[in-house]
Amino acid sequence: MGQCGITSSKTVLVFLNLIFWAAAGILCYVGAYVFITYDDYDHFFEDVYTLIPAVVIIAVGTLLFIIGLIGCCATIRESRCGLATFVIILLLVFITEVVVVVLGYIYRAKVEDEVDHSIRKVYNAYNGTNPDAASRAIDYVQRQLRCCGIRNSSDWENTVWFKETKNNSVPLSCCKATISNCTGSLTRPMDLYSEGCEALVVKKLQEIMMYVIWAALAFATIQLLGMLCACVVLCRRSRDPAYELLITGGTYA
Repeated sequence: MGQCGITSSKTVLVFLNLIFWAAAGILCYVGAYVFITYDDYDHFFEDVYTLIPAVVIIAVGTLLFIIGLIGCCATIRESRCGLATFVIILLLVFITEVVVVVLGYIYRAKVEDEVDHSIRKVYNAYNGTNPDAASRAIDYVQRQLRCCGIRNSSDWENTVWFKETKNNSVPLSCCKATISNCTGSLTRPMDLYSEGCEALVVKKLQEIMMYVIWAALAFATIQLLGMLCACVVLCRRSRDPAYELLITGGTYA
């Protein structure tokens, strides 16, 4: 019965190491996705420290490639030293992912204040020319999120650009995609997106942060199982004289 349990633990551990490799790729993808999305919305969010969870999760993903290699070698060879190293590294990564979850919740709570603080400045900096970074950012967000203005299209009336153009219209990026002859005129509000961008930008950034949090939680759970299996193998390796290797059938490593 004991031998059956140890063999099962080793088999699960080998399988988990393969999952670690897949997890490494997924974590790196999630971190890269956060960076790419942040680049699209960085004008609305000035606190670069919000990227810390993404940086950490990419580092963890890279480390998981190495952990998977160490874990596979240590499990197949039944190396006590290798398994102990594997458990210690997993424990450190597990703690790091807990920190990522905590930071994710902290920065997720700060998103609304950050966006509220910066979005008005970005809209006031709009000049309608494509080379201008603020103008590109606003046009991109309004088309992508299908919104207009900060809270609604009337917010454009308070901007420098609106007062200078004096044509009672908003940028064409406020026009609904289904309207082909839209001119952005405020006299035809049915042609414009009715929802404001501030709430949608906050929602989008909070969703991105939740991706990081859930990814960290999911893989922290897998790592916890990996640590438990490695500890079982280590304990039996030390105490059971009848212990057998996974592939060599009785020769100690």
